[in-house]
Amino acid sequence: MSLNGRSTRNNRDGGGGNGRPPVGPQGGAELGVPAGVAGSETAPRLSAATSLHNFVRSARATRGGVGRVMRLVWNTHPGLTLGMALATLAQSIVPATQVYLSGRLIDAVQEAVTSGDTATGIRTIVLLAALQFAVAALASLMQTLANIWQQLLQERMAIRVQTMLMEHANTLDLAYFESPKFYDQLQQAQQQSAYRPLQMVSQVFSLVRTLITFGSMIGLLVGLGWIVAVITLLSPIPSFIATSRYGWQGFQLMRRQSPARRMMNYLTNLLTTDTYNKEVKIFGLGPYFTKRYTELASEYYEQNRRLLVRRYLMGFAWGSLTTLATSATFLYVALQAVAGRIGLGGLTVFVQAATSVQQNFQGLLSGLQGMYEHNLYLDTIFDLLETEPAIRAPEDPAPVARPFTNGIEFRNVTYRYPNSDKIAIRDLSFRIEPGETVALVGRNGAGKTTIVKLLARLYDPDEGQVLIDGRDVREYDPQELRSQIGVIFQDYAQYQLSARENIGVGRLELAEDRELVAAAARKGGAAEVLEQLPEGYDTLLGKWFEGGAQLSGGEWQKVATSRAFMRDAQIIILDEPTSALDAKAEYDLFARMKELTLGKMAMFISHRFSTVRMADRILVLENGELVEQGSHEELMLLGGRYAELFELQAASYR
Repeated sequence: MSLNGRSTRNNRDGGGGNGRPPVGPQGGAELGVPAGVAGSETAPRLSAATSLHNFVRSARATRGGVGRVMRLVWNTHPGLTLGMALATLAQSIVPATQVYLSGRLIDAVQEAVTSGDTATGIRTIVLLAALQFAVAALASLMQTLANIWQQLLQERMAIRVQTMLMEHANTLDLAYFESPKFYDQLQQAQQQSAYRPLQMVSQVFSLVRTLITFGSMIGLLVGLGWIVAVITLLSPIPSFIATSRYGWQGFQLMRRQSPARRMMNYLTNLLTTDTYNKEVKIFGLGPYFTKRYTELASEYYEQNRRLLVRRYLMGFAWGSLTTLATSATFLYVALQAVAGRIGLGGLTVFVQAATSVQQNFQGLLSGLQGMYEHNLYLDTIFDLLETEPAIRAPEDPAPVARPFTNGIEFRNVTYRYPNSDKIAIRDLSFRIEPGETVALVGRNGAGKTTIVKLLARLYDPDEGQVLIDGRDVREYDPQELRSQIGVIFQDYAQYQLSARENIGVGRLELAEDRELVAAAARKGGAAEVLEQLPEGYDTLLGKWFEGGAQLSGGEWQKVATSRAFMRDAQIIILDEPTSALDAKAEYDLFARMKELTLGKMAMFISHRFSTVRMADRILVLENGELVEQGSHEELMLLGGRYAELFELQAASYR
C-alpha cells in the first residue's frame, strides 16, 4: 500500500523496522485449503463432535457475517445485487418444473400408445415439449445473466473492499505499521478481499435457490415414498460434519502460517525488484534467498499436502455412504415399478426427484459450511476495518494558529515503543523558539527520530507533554497540525510517479501549480536535475513503469527535500537531509538554510558536524536523554560529549 520504491531501512530509535515488503494478494496456488505459508505446526485434529460443536457455536456469528456482507455488496451496486437475487429465484423453481414436465411427457406418450388416440396425444406431447424448451431456455438465460452480473459485481466488489482497506489503513497510527501482527492481518485481509465477500453472497443466493428447489422436490418425492425422502436426507450428514472439521483446520493453519508466508513474499520481492537487484548481484545473494524461499515453500507444501490428503480421503469415505444411499434409492424405485405400483412417468419423477433431493440437501449442508468458512476469513477483513486508531482528533480541536508565536516545547516527555523493553525517550525537556534552527546530535538509537515522530504526533508520549504554540499537540486535529510540518525522513519515499507529482504531493491541494512546484524544486536543489529530464517535470521517475527515468541517490534526496519545502509549513524537519548529497550539494543546501527557514522553526538531524554547526542551537542526546545543549562554540568550550564527537569526526579529515 505504499508507493515507496526505496530499500527497507531499520528504525534507528528502537521502534522496529519501518521498511516493509509489499503486502497484497500475492502468490500461492491453493491446494484445496486456504492459501497459507509454512509455520512450525500443523493444524490440530478435531473429533467429529468437537467439529460439530464448533460449527453450532459459530452459527450465530455466521448469520451476523451474512448480514454484514450483504450490506456491503448491496452498497457496492444495488442493481447488480438485485439482478443476482431475481435470477437466483427464477433458477430455483426450474428443476422441479423440469422433472414434473418430464414425468407428464412420458405419461402422455404411454397414454397415446395405449389409447390409440394419436392426434390428441401428439398435441399434448408437442405442448409439453414446447414447455420443456421454454423452461430450459429460461434457465439458460437466467444462468447467463447471473454469470454476467456476478462477474461485474465481483470486479466492483474487489475494488470497493481494497479501497476501503486502503482508506482505513491511512487512518491508523504509525505504530500499527511497525507491528508484524498488523502486517499478518493486513495481508490476510488483502488476500481475501478480492473474492471472499462476493463468494459469500453467491453462497447465500445459491443456498436460497437450493432451499427452494429442495422444498419443491420434497413435495414431489413425499407423494411417492417417504422412506426414500428420509434416507436421502440423512445420508449426507456425516460428510457435512467431516467438511466442517477440515474447513476449521484449514483456517487455523492459514492463520498460523501467515508470518512465514509474508517472508516468502518478501524473499520473492528481493529477487524481482530493482530496489535490491544491484546488491543481490554484487554479493551473490540470489542462491541464498532462493534456498530460503524453497525451504519455506517446501514446508508450506508439506503442511497443506497433509491436510489436503486427509480432507479428500475422508470426503471420499463419507461420500461413499451417500453413493450407497443413491444406489439403494434406485433399486427401491425399480422394484416399485416392477411391482406395478408406479407408472413410467411416476418412475421418472421418482428417480429424478430422489436424486435431486439428495443433491440439494448436500448442497444445503455444503452451503452452510461454505458460509461458515467464508465468515471465518471475512472476520479478518471486518476486524481490520473496525480497528480504531489511538491518535485521533479531539471532539473540539483547537485552531492551528498561523503564525506560531510560542514555539515548541517538550516537557518531561517519556516514550517507549510498543513491545520494547528499551525506553526511547526519557524525561526529555527542551524548547525551540519561533524562527530558531535546532540540530539534534547523538549516536544511532539516541532518540532523535523519535523526537520528530512525537512532534508530528505520529506517536503520543507515555508521559509528559509535547506543546506547539503553547498547546498540547493532543488538543489539535492531527491532520491540521501536520499540514504545518514539512518533513523529510532519512528513509524518504521514492514515488514511481512524475517529477511534478513527487514534489506536489507535499501539498496536494496545489500539486497542479507548476510554478509552485518549480519554486519548491529550486529550494530543495532538484530544479537543475528535473528540468534536464526528457519531459521535464512531467517525466516519470523510477524504472518500475515504461518511460521512467532513474535518478541517483543524491538526486532522489533533492526531490524529497523539495517535497518538504513544497509544504510552506511553519515547522521544517530534515532528518539526515544530506546523507546522499555530495559535498557541494550539501554546502549549497545549508548555505541557503537561513533563507529557506526564515520565519520558521527548523529542526534537523545530521551526523555531519559541518552541517550541525550551522544551527542556532544543538541538542546532544544520549540513550534518550538530553545531555548537552548550546551553540557549536559553547559546546566546544564545554569539552563534553559534543566536543568529543566533533573531534573524532574532524580527525578523519586531517
